[in-house]
Amino acid sequence: MNWSNYIRQTHRWLSIVFTATVIANFVAMALGTPPAWVVYSPLLPLFLLLFSGLYMFARPYIAKWRGAQLGQPAP
Repeated sequence: MNWSNYIRQTHRWLSIVFTATVIANFVAMALGTPPAWVVYSPLLPLFLLLFSGLYMFARPYIAKWRGAQLGQPAP
């Protein structure tokens, strides 16, 4: 498995973790005032999703730019 596939798979698993923490947050709020750690628990997966998503978004543009720099024609 290469680096890009590893980041893509990590992004998928992080989305599952993020969704689970948001659901747990809503359940905790329905039961009363939740503790602070429950309220802030979705933030870590959200920030990790941000970085992995930005990497996957920018990857084709960077590859095109590097190809143009090396004198290769852009597809």
